[in-house]
Amino acid sequence: MSAHHNTDSIQHLYEGDQSKLYSGVMAHHSDINSSESKTQIKKIWKVFWILLVITVVEVGMGMFFSHSISKAVINFLFLALTLLKAGYIVAIFMHLGDEFKGFIASVLIPLVLFVWFIIAFLADGFFWLRMNNSSPSREQIENVAHSTKK
Repeated sequence: MSAHHNTDSIQHLYEGDQSKLYSGVMAHHSDINSSESKTQIKKIWKVFWILLVITVVEVGMGMFFSHSISKAVINFLFLALTLLKAGYIVAIFMHLGDEFKGFIASVLIPLVLFVWFIIAFLADGFFWLRMNNSSPSREQIENVAHSTKK
């Protein structure tokens, strides 16, 4: 019998119909009442409650405190809570929290630089747009020059 049909190898799951990979055949534990399953379920509920609390705080801030707090403070709080929620989602659901510190740095440093890059270009574009709108037009400069010559 060839290695292709060996039941001890999991290679056959990757060939052809891959639905077995996602249907529980490759699950780490098959007993729902096992301690591993109960630990995973507790972890999922913990993540749910943390994300729910952050979302409720964001919605509450938007509904009740957005008019009484300055816009800069409310924007900072929204940004901080959104980044906290995004970081927690990435750490838990994308399993980045389980990785080595070097790998985390190799993912986060380019991301931070990319966000900085976007912010820098938006700021530069805003500067030039504002400068072009607030600077005197060529006609106004020529009119001033002609009026001083007379």
